[in-house]
Amino acid sequence: MSALIEFRNVCKYYYMGDSTVVAADHVSFRIERGEFVAIVGASGSGKSTCMNIIGCLDVPTEGEYLLEGTDVGSLGKNKLAEIRNEMLGFIFQQYNLLPKLNIAENVEVPLMYAGVGKSERRQRARKALEDVGLGEKWRNRPNQLSGGQQQRVSIARALVGEPSIILADEPTGALDSKTGREVLGILQKLNEDGHTVVLITHDNGIAAQAKRIIRLEDGAVVYDGPADSPEAMVHAPHPKGGGAS
Repeated sequence: MSALIEFRNVCKYYYMGDSTVVAADHVSFRIERGEFVAIVGASGSGKSTCMNIIGCLDVPTEGEYLLEGTDVGSLGKNKLAEIRNEMLGFIFQQYNLLPKLNIAENVEVPLMYAGVGKSERRQRARKALEDVGLGEKWRNRPNQLSGGQQQRVSIARALVGEPSIILADEPTGALDSKTGREVLGILQKLNEDGHTVVLITHDNGIAAQAKRIIRLEDGAVVYDGPADSPEAMVHAPHPKGGGAS
């Protein structure tokens, strides 16, 4: 049976003049439906490259990325856009809310692209806001909300299309620790309710809230297993004079 997400020896190269940057180096892993997985690593480890490929924002240079058994690398731009809108819900460090729209209208945006009618859009947006505790504030503009509330709006926007995968890129990076814990609690609840959650982070404390960690170094997987193992932890860079990675 196909995994929801499968990387088979995925490589991603960027060519800069005469040099080649290896951003992903024969990365292989499977993520099953209903898992809560953190992809973790220091800056330059390849985690953002993997996130972009999972999110159909980029395709491998070599190897295969299978999404529900479909080779994403063989698809055209229009089909990739369709998959992003129908199967993936994105949560970013910066909330990317539209300031001139109220928060219900912000949550409706993916449904507009999907061609959903106005009354259904509004109903589903209001329900998604209720699910993250903001049902009473649907008329508010983003600048009338705290950072944590704005991130809740972005979670509602990610959920409203009923995606197969919630892809969260450093979702607590712009928040204080208390608000960050609340946002992680929402992600854990979403996973308990059956959503597949893939969390991208450099922070050991954030990654440990997942059930499984895939740790990257220099574009390669160096650990894939339970989140509570010491081997799952990202190591701090060496002080000056050491061989940092």
